[in-house]
Amino acid sequence: MGKKATLRIQESLSDLKKLKAKQSSLQGQKRILALIYIKSGKFDTRKNLADGLGVHIRTLERWLNDYKENGVSKMVTNKPRLKPSKIITRVIHEGLAKRVKDPSNPFLGYWEAQQWVREEYDTEITYHWLRAYMIKHFGTKVKRPRKVHVKKDEQAGDAFLKTTIHAEAD
Repeated sequence: MGKKATLRIQESLSDLKKLKAKQSSLQGQKRILALIYIKSGKFDTRKNLADGLGVHIRTLERWLNDYKENGVSKMVTNKPRLKPSKIITRVIHEGLAKRVKDPSNPFLGYWEAQQWVREEYDTEITYHWLRAYMIKHFGTKVKRPRKVHVKKDEQAGDAFLKTTIHAEAD
């Protein structure tokens, strides 16, 4: 048998229902609804309560721990969970940033960035994860036109355009 869904809730049912109506996000409404169900005794175990709300039991436990520690006001605030990357360390991030911004030696693609990280830092990162990370942190794109290529020869470009114009005129 699961753990009983008992918790001493200080707010009244009417206060909780008013607070639920004020919530703009579905997650905030579910959090308050969990407190309402516990206060009214609608579900006998926390597992049944989690199933009734459509959340995992661990999520429900985290919500209830938030309530115990901080109260209802902190429980409904949407705070982003900023966790540092466990795969890409600060050193790898700085190396990628330096290489992405270097106009003389840019990455030709995400596959090259993946290979570079493997060789430089001896860290294996999947292509899709590295691609998403680089897009999020550096604003990279797969196909990004450059204004001028680093190795571009201006005179060769002018000569090409001159010969192209004469070829079309004939």
